[in-house]
Amino acid sequence: MSEELKQEPGFGSSLALLDALGIGPVWVRRELAVEEVQGTAATQEALAPTPAAPVESPNVSAPQPVAAEAKAAVVTHARPSPPLPVAPAPAAAPVEQEGGPPSWLDDMDFGTALEPVLIPDGDEEQDAPSVDPLIARLKTMDWPQLKQQVAGCRRCGLCQGRKNTVFGVGDEKARWLFIGEGPGRNEDQQGEPFVGPAGKLLDNMLLSMGVKRGENAYIANIVKCRPTDDNGRDRPPSAQEVAACLPYLQRQIELIQPTVLVALGKTAAISLLGMDPATPVSRLRGTVHRYQDRPLVVTYHPAYLLRTLTDKSKAWADLCLAMSTYQAQSR
Repeated sequence: MSEELKQEPGFGSSLALLDALGIGPVWVRRELAVEEVQGTAATQEALAPTPAAPVESPNVSAPQPVAAEAKAAVVTHARPSPPLPVAPAPAAAPVEQEGGPPSWLDDMDFGTALEPVLIPDGDEEQDAPSVDPLIARLKTMDWPQLKQQVAGCRRCGLCQGRKNTVFGVGDEKARWLFIGEGPGRNEDQQGEPFVGPAGKLLDNMLLSMGVKRGENAYIANIVKCRPTDDNGRDRPPSAQEVAACLPYLQRQIELIQPTVLVALGKTAAISLLGMDPATPVSRLRGTVHRYQDRPLVVTYHPAYLLRTLTDKSKAWADLCLAMSTYQAQSR
């Protein structure tokens, strides 16, 4: 240490402070101090062990800093294997709209995609449509058997208020078949169709065609018993009543084999043609319809014509259409 440095102001106090802290003074030349510091840092860096890669822990929020050499070592010695192919995520299922079949049904091949399903016998019998046992028996019935069956029929509620069933009347091999709605009070009492004022008008209509009751003409109704309301007044038969009684009329048609059918009124027309009950007679007139491959002409019911005299001319036009159809069928 030079004598000049020792004589600097405050040198003694600085030396005392270093001694109190336990730090001895190191005196080196400036140029030698820089070289020694650089050499010492390089030596320590070369001798320092390579830090291991930090291990991630689920409880550690952020990893500790890692030296660049350690990162390179991790990449070199812990290289992950190539990723396996991943199947594409399935497309989202289409949203089905309420009230209709799902859209995915359109893309299915039911010939190959679905396996046959065996239905147990019990379910199969439950899903099978019910068959009217009367239909098979009617196929073999002749006139006396059919009349007896109708006389004792109790297939609907109309049997509870009847006095007589009204089977039908006329030539059983007639070429003309006239079909009305159902019996009224007079018909229910006598057991014969169209015997009141409406029956007299129908007889006159037949005579204008060159036909009369009992000769080449048969008269029947859709139902064989009188339909009435709670007050005892005549009413049109219900759909259930028509369905219960129509097999009898169908067997009559098979036995008669008529050339032309004439439906008298709305109920007879819509029941035979399977039309909407709201269909008016005016829309069914003037056209030759078909029932079981037989021509059918629609006209007004005689009871209606008694209340609406102005439509008698329209009824005559309907009868003329029926006669021309009959002549064409008879050639």
